[in-house]
Amino acid sequence: MSLWTAWLDVPAAERAAKETSLEPLAEEGFVVTSRELSRDGPWRIEIFGQGDRPALGPEWTWQTLPDKDWVAENQRSFQPFAVGPFWVHPSHDEAGIPADAIPLKIDAGMAFGTGTHATTRGCLEMLATLNPKETANAVDVGCGSGILAIAMAKLWRRRVRGGDNDAQAVDVAIENAGLNGVAAHCHFVVSVGLSHPDLAKAAPYDLIVANILAGPLLDLTDTFRYAVRPGGRALLSGLLVEQAEMIVSAYERCGFALERYVDLETGGAWWRTLQLRRK
Repeated sequence: MSLWTAWLDVPAAERAAKETSLEPLAEEGFVVTSRELSRDGPWRIEIFGQGDRPALGPEWTWQTLPDKDWVAENQRSFQPFAVGPFWVHPSHDEAGIPADAIPLKIDAGMAFGTGTHATTRGCLEMLATLNPKETANAVDVGCGSGILAIAMAKLWRRRVRGGDNDAQAVDVAIENAGLNGVAAHCHFVVSVGLSHPDLAKAAPYDLIVANILAGPLLDLTDTFRYAVRPGGRALLSGLLVEQAEMIVSAYERCGFALERYVDLETGGAWWRTLQLRRK
């Protein structure tokens, strides 16, 4: 059966609704992804499948793909790299891990992310600078592949919670925790923000990590205000540099103060990771 892809470019404000409407396709086994084409959008939503094509509408663009092992192709494009004390690598390439590095074994797959994006790299860099005595109770909100929660578990050798509103991402995160030998240290649940009882009851947190997008971070300001203990921290990413001032202002109104930030580049765009402290 032939492989195919279909894509549609939508304004940033319409991305979430369009992705939600495509959730039934993901449940049927189609791969649905999205990526930002330029700063502040538009976003390209892509669907990958094999054989029969779903009914999408005339606005979608279709393309037949060459018959090749796309999983293997994707894996070959993911090369090991160092960020802070971590060595991020796919499971098929375990050679050359530096003796003093903390290995993070993450395969390219359907759940965000492998660590290559500037937002994830920024979080990994900042996590490595935190005092372990001040991170005893930590949670990863919007955990995706679980890479940040796994990094915290391996860095500090303690229990870390994580949640994502995508059940498939949670399954991937659980699998990745096992691959990295920290299944006993990581507890992942399907949750919108901190709404799951396991995450809500564990508050107040010493550290909340949220590598998501500007919109959801704004929606979570009040939640994080009460979920972080005084003196605790929020590590926020998923932001373009020009969106950062808006986020900082919103969190300052909720009792946070900016401690530091790091700017990194991906795909020609500059992304900022923020470290905020609860007053």
